[in-house]
Amino acid sequence: MIRFVLNGKEMQLDTPPDRRVVDLLREDLGLTGTKEGCGAGECGACTILVDGESRLSCLMLAAQLQGRSITTIEGLRQGTETGLHPLQEAFVECGAVQCGFCSPGMVLAAAHLLERNPDPSRMEIRAGLSGNLCRCTGYVKIVDAVEAAARKTENKPEETAPKDATP
Repeated sequence: MIRFVLNGKEMQLDTPPDRRVVDLLREDLGLTGTKEGCGAGECGACTILVDGESRLSCLMLAAQLQGRSITTIEGLRQGTETGLHPLQEAFVECGAVQCGFCSPGMVLAAAHLLERNPDPSRMEIRAGLSGNLCRCTGYVKIVDAVEAAARKTENKPEETAPKDATP
């Protein structure tokens, strides 16, 4: 029996401990947002967050989920008013999606990046997404989307008075 939290929901599954997590998510739990591209940890399409860290689900076994908190693309938007996470909104607004196959992995890798570095440079965004491959977009719009999402989610207080105003 494997116990873990999946997208905020406690799970208890009786599954072979050597079952790949990508197969468990897609086939057993119906969470098809996680994609299998290469099956060898080279493309990033199967990226999920495990305890907030970006991980490749094609290289993970079910036993490795024990006691962990997992977020898939389906769970990323939880608690948002629009139904989309700011990263997902930015990917749409910036046209960072073509075929869409890499998008779930890109978005989750970007979420991990922005959690560690809320104001990354374009080079830091490229480095943060370096394990995720896209065959369609050439990455410019993806980097634009992550940059736009970072601007949207900055936790900087807005100034309400001019800087030279006296209290």
